[in-house]
Amino acid sequence: MKAVILVGGKGTRMRPLTCSIPKVVVPVLNRPLLEHTLRSLGRQGIGDIVLAVGYLPEVVQERIGDGSQLGIRITYVIEQEPLGTSGAVKNAQKYLDEPFFVFNGDMLTGIDLTAMMEAHRKVKPKVTMALIPVDNPTIYGVVETNKPGMITRFVEKPTWDQVTTNMINAGIYIVEPEVLRLIPAGVFSMFEHNVFPKLLEMGEPLLAYPSDAYWIDVGAPDKYLKANLDLLRQRPREIQREGVSEIHPEARIEPPVLIGDGCFISARAHIVGPVVLGQGCRVLEDAGLEGSVLWDGVDVWNNTVMKGCVIASQTVVEEDCRLEECVTGHHVVIGREVEEFGARIPPHSYVAPRGAKTPPPPPSSCPT
Repeated sequence: MKAVILVGGKGTRMRPLTCSIPKVVVPVLNRPLLEHTLRSLGRQGIGDIVLAVGYLPEVVQERIGDGSQLGIRITYVIEQEPLGTSGAVKNAQKYLDEPFFVFNGDMLTGIDLTAMMEAHRKVKPKVTMALIPVDNPTIYGVVETNKPGMITRFVEKPTWDQVTTNMINAGIYIVEPEVLRLIPAGVFSMFEHNVFPKLLEMGEPLLAYPSDAYWIDVGAPDKYLKANLDLLRQRPREIQREGVSEIHPEARIEPPVLIGDGCFISARAHIVGPVVLGQGCRVLEDAGLEGSVLWDGVDVWNNTVMKGCVIASQTVVEEDCRLEECVTGHHVVIGREVEEFGARIPPHSYVAPRGAKTPPPPPSSCPT
């Protein structure tokens, strides 16, 4: 089976984590987010993948490769300018000569794709769309269906008085190749706004595939943190080491915890899982971590405590700091003088680099 994965976005909602890297390669359990999706597709027999790439395509190609190490084949189709969800698929049309999957690249899910394809082949609609229930449908695209399970209407980001169902578009579709004839080449176009409503107007069948499997849109720092912690909680008793690390016998580590290669954990450090440590992290004496994700090369100095934080690469958190729900960019130094201006660093804040050696300048659209 074939699939197109949409990885063209700049990940603006994920900033400052994505100021210098695409969203689909941010580390989830110390592997690129997209790699988790690719491994799942390969296990379910979807081995021919087209990546529709827009933002920093060279970084995606370097981190993901050609798929051979995952037992799949990857073809890259690069957008010179944003084309939208359906425009990006149209851009890959020459590779799509049979029913194919379309995925948003910034999600993690356990939906049974094999069963979804079986349902599609049985009914033979133009499109089959995966639906999942959510607590707050107003921030997504609501999908209304009839009793036979066919889609009857789309409502994008409805207000609460417009909500008739909590089933939303999960960003997973099976599309028949002839649908691509409805999409203009080289023009920005969205499945949600341009293609699916047009198919309904034409009387073409669109099948709903509801599922209550795990699903998360990893589109913002809070959801990114939740995705990491959710996956770690599937290993509730594990302290997993990826390589050789130095851990003092007096350090207290409560699973689940993932420790990258080359980490150093000092005496009396206290780590309460779920916690992810990237490669080369240092957690010094009397420091405490809980429910947090640290990327590569993060230093946590003596007597510092962090809870619910996402700390990007090569960041230093100096001694005696107290951080809660803090998100930093890369090459940041956080010290006590920063905290003097407030009780804590606000959630999703960006602290300007200080004292880092040749930190990379953030793009002009990133906060400084």
